[in-house]
Parts: sequence; C-alpha cells; structure tokens
Amino acid sequence: APAGSARWFLGGRLNVSVNCLDQHVEKSPNRVALIWERDEPGTAVHVTYRELQDLTCRLANTLKKYGIQKGDRVAIYMSVSPLSVAAMLACARIGAVHTVVFAGFSAESLAGRIMDSGCKAVITYNQGVRGGRTIELKATVDEAVKNCPSIKHVFVAQRTDNKVQMGDRDIPLEEEMSKADSICPPESMDSEDMLFMLYTSGSTGKPKGIVHTQAGYLLYAALTHKYVFDYQQGDVFGCVADIGWITGHSYVVYGPLCNGATSVLFESTPVYPDPGRYWEVVQRLKINQFYGAPTAIRLLLNYGEEWVKKYDRSSLRVLGSVGEPINKEAWQWFHQVVGEGRCTLVDTWWQTETGGICIAPRPSEEKAEIVPAMAMRPFFGIVPVLMDENGEVIEGNDVSGALCIAQPWPGMARTIHGDHQRFVDAYFKAYPGYYFTGDGAYRSHKGYYQITGRMDDVINISGHRLGTAEIEDAMADHPEVPETAVVGYPHKIKGEGAFAFIVLKEQTAHVDHIKEELKTIVASKIAKYAVPDHILVVKRLPKTRSGKIMRRLLRKVVTEQSSNMGDVTTLDDPSVVKEILDAYQKYKEKSSS
Repeated sequence: APAGSARWFLGGRLNVSVNCLDQHVEKSPNRVALIWERDEPGTAVHVTYRELQDLTCRLANTLKKYGIQKGDRVAIYMSVSPLSVAAMLACARIGAVHTVVFAGFSAESLAGRIMDSGCKAVITYNQGVRGGRTIELKATVDEAVKNCPSIKHVFVAQRTDNKVQMGDRDIPLEEEMSKADSICPPESMDSEDMLFMLYTSGSTGKPKGIVHTQAGYLLYAALTHKYVFDYQQGDVFGCVADIGWITGHSYVVYGPLCNGATSVLFESTPVYPDPGRYWEVVQRLKINQFYGAPTAIRLLLNYGEEWVKKYDRSSLRVLGSVGEPINKEAWQWFHQVVGEGRCTLVDTWWQTETGGICIAPRPSEEKAEIVPAMAMRPFFGIVPVLMDENGEVIEGNDVSGALCIAQPWPGMARTIHGDHQRFVDAYFKAYPGYYFTGDGAYRSHKGYYQITGRMDDVINISGHRLGTAEIEDAMADHPEVPETAVVGYPHKIKGEGAFAFIVLKEQTAHVDHIKEELKTIVASKIAKYAVPDHILVVKRLPKTRSGKIMRRLLRKVVTEQSSNMGDVTTLDDPSVVKEILDAYQKYKEKSSS
C-alpha cells in the first residue's frame, strides 16, 4: 500500500492504529512521530514511531487487563502529551471508543459527558501544567466520577512529581504499563465501527456526542492534511490545537500520523513565558507548517512585531487558521509579519461534524490567488450550496445564504450518540436533501466562499463553540435569577464574547455579588472561557406573545444597531425595547467611567 493510504484487513476491515503506527514502524521505526513541546520552555521531547507504538501497545494491554473491550467507551481527560496521544491510539487498537474531554472543562462538564457516553474508565494525569500554572486534573476527575456509576477504573499518569489522593478504583498508569507486554495485536474493525465521540455545543443546552467512524474519518483527515498544507515527507507539522478539540484529533493526531509525519504537541500557551513563545518554538523545532487559531493571532498582534521578528521563521512554508472566521487585520499580520509575505496562508473552514477541512484556499492550481480572510475553495468531493429562506438553492455569484453541503463525504459525522433523531433534526431537516452547517456564507463574484458566521444561537469564543443556551442553563441555577438571555457580541481578541441579560427576583442591593456568583457558576458548570464578559440586569426580557425570547433584538442592543430594530410588533410589549436600551446606555456609561 502506498504511504499514507489506509491499510486494510480482508473484507474491508482495518485498524486505525496500524495505519498510524505499524505501517511506519515497518519502514522507518526511528522517524520522529511526535515532538512534545512541554510547558517548560525549551524542553522538547522527541518520540519515534517505534516508541509511540510501544507506549500505545503497553497502554492498550493495560486497558485490556482491566476489562476494557471492543465497543467500550473510555474518557480521556489529559493535557497534550505523547501519553494522551497513545491513549487515543490504544483505544483504537483494541476497538474501544475514546471520548477526549478538554482538560479545561469543569467536573460537571466532564461528568455529563461520561454519563451521556457511558464510559467505563477515565484516563487522566495527576496534574496538568499550562502557562506555568498547575491544573488539578485528578481532583477534577474525582469530583466528576462521584456521580458516574459506569466508571470502573481511573488510570492516573504522572505529569508532575506531586502526590495526589489515590482511591480503590484508581490505577497508577505508568507502573502498570511497565509490566505490560509491548505487543498488542490490533482488533479488526469494520470501516463503519465507531472510532471516537467528541462532544460539541449545539443551540440547545445539552452538548451532543458527535460520532466519527473508522475508515472514512481517517482517510479524510489524512488527505486534507496532505493536500491543504502541502505536507511533504520530512516536514515538521505544527498544529498548536489541544487534543480536546476536533482540530487536535484530525491535525495533531490522526491525519499527520496516518501520513507518517512529525507532529508537534504544544502543551503551553502563546504568551508563556512571553509573547514570543510560538515563534521561538518555530525556530527551535524548525516547523514547516504552523496551524493555529485567529484568537491567538489577535492576542499576539497587540504585543507588536518585535516578539515575532526576534526569531528565525525561515523554516515556515504554510500558515493555517482554524476555529472561527479570521478578520482581515489578523490575516494581514499573520501573513506579512509572521510569514514575511512569502508563506501560503490557508484560512480553513470545517466543523467537529465534518471531520476535516471542507473549504480552504488550497489545494488549487499552483500559485492560484488567495483572497485575504476567505476560505475560498471546496476540498475534493465537497459540494457547497447556498440556500435562501424558502429552502431554494441560490444560483450565481455575489450572493449570500445558508451554507449547506449537497453530497456526503468520507469524514462526515454519522450520528449523535444516543440521539439519532437530534442528528437528523439538527443537520438534515432545515434543508431536506442537504447537510446544513449552521453557518451563513457569501459566494464572491469569482465563486469563492467566505464564511459570515453562525445563523443560530451559537457563539464562538476564542475558537471554542458554545451554545448560548448552555450559559443560560447554568445561570438559571441561581435562586435569585429567574430569567436569563445570552447573546454574542464582537470581541477584539476572542472574536466573540458572551453578553448576559438577567432578570432578578427582586430589586436587591447585592447586584455585584450576584454577578460574581453567576460567573462562578458558569465557570464550574461549563468552563472558565464560557463566563460572560458582561452581565446586565434588566426588568424583563423582550418576548413574543408565545413567550419566546427575541435574542436578535438583544444582539442589536449590544452591537449598537438600535436604530435598526426591525419588526417589533410580534413582541408581547414593544415598550420593553426602550427599557432595555436605557439600561444598556446606563451600564455603558458606568463601565466607561
């Protein structure tokens, strides 16, 4: 089989870990698979394909020893490291289904995902390290599994030397792995068996477990990795995403490893120990492709060019942007300052649900034009269409509409775990016969696509997708707050921020105290990044006669388009609009003073 192609057993069966490890170990066991850029600056660890296979097989045999079998679900709550990659591949090797939970999520978020997916085990670290700070991972897992009867074992690896509480179901992972066999025969999997689940936010409160399968997902991740980034054998591929997100699954782990690449694992933050961190790493590891989020670029842009220019970036050939639409200013800075105007910049559009990149400037004809801040060209086999309000396809160019995809592709999600009806309703009901992305898009006069943002109640904070309903549900737990409505607003660094409108039970002097409590609740129920930047107390919310909150009006208030409120006749009481505008003006004046 040619390099990078899927390796099949008889009858169209395969094992993803064989594609990602064994095929390369046979040919070049000492090629570097992973470069772990640890949080501590300048302490990179190189792991060869042979070493990664050894780690994976020992971890797989340890899981098997403790009763994990084909089809069982395993939660991975770890920071980015060779061991967390081995944990994913070990699950794949024995046919277990992994669900990676971003290590910044709260105990409650973790517990919800464990319960929804029915995990039998969790793999975690004693602690995590990020930006010079210690993160209590094991303590969070302990808190989460209190309420999860399905969990039989918690495997605990050591990231720091600190001791943590170990209970009856806790198993010291490295100790067990050292006793395990380094050979683990791969399970033969059907191409449509489940490979992993990954939870993502929807427009309703409960996160949905997106299901990806074996062959189609791997093929799509590997092909997009190769062609969008012009990956050549010997390149060092630097995707700085966390494995807790789909970007980390497809472009840190599965795509690069299937292609036999050297993939960078970035454990730190863009500003630790200083805002030159990314570029110092590029220089030291000689990174050829750098793939990151616009929110980080906007953050670094504020620190000025000297942090970039201090380091040699001549190894860079391709820059990539992912997670949210990139604004023109950030695009120009990334292209001119970081890439010295000589690197190809690919603004990639895709989703957890699509498995891999769907629209990007490359692949294309050689030297084909790239328009700043545009995803532009559909990948092989992707057929985008724009739809109007009546569900009709919009023909021609220089038009905008709802972005849909007209035919299936290998990397697409197959279902939502435990709720296939929700899958059908969310993606295939709005425009029958098409996959609805939830995004709006513009098709330029030349036929290129530009993503204009979400069309539903979903916001994108620092590249993290979050349903406003999730934040509302969390805040609704406060006894003093009967009603809340959350909307997104443009934020200079984060792309979007959350702005909360709340109604209090009675007028109270403790408003500031309640606001602080609400922020704590959101952080503990979801994660720190979900905490609203602004909380505004109002007497009541704008509702239709049927009681539905009209969030678009609140969006107009916070984006200061109040002169253009549109039709407010459907409101139960249109005078509420002026009431809220007055409250917002007062809040703004108070904030600025």
